[in-house]
Amino acid sequence: MDDLIKALTIFRQYGNPEWPTHCEHDQLYVDIHPEDVSPDHIKELEDLGFLVGSDDTDGGFYSFKFGSC
Repeated sequence: MDDLIKALTIFRQYGNPEWPTHCEHDQLYVDIHPEDVSPDHIKELEDLGFLVGSDDTDGGFYSFKFGSC
């Protein structure tokens, strides 16, 4: 759980959307735009289990690490 809390703390620095997460197909998505996130934080988020999404994932971040839906 510590990795999830660390990741959410980083994401919080870049926004506070009303509906920040959703799950689909065993992936947790976070609606923070990667272009707003520093390269150092992107690397840290990758180490914590979150990857930069593509246009197919609406451009946010996603993770397979934190459970299934």
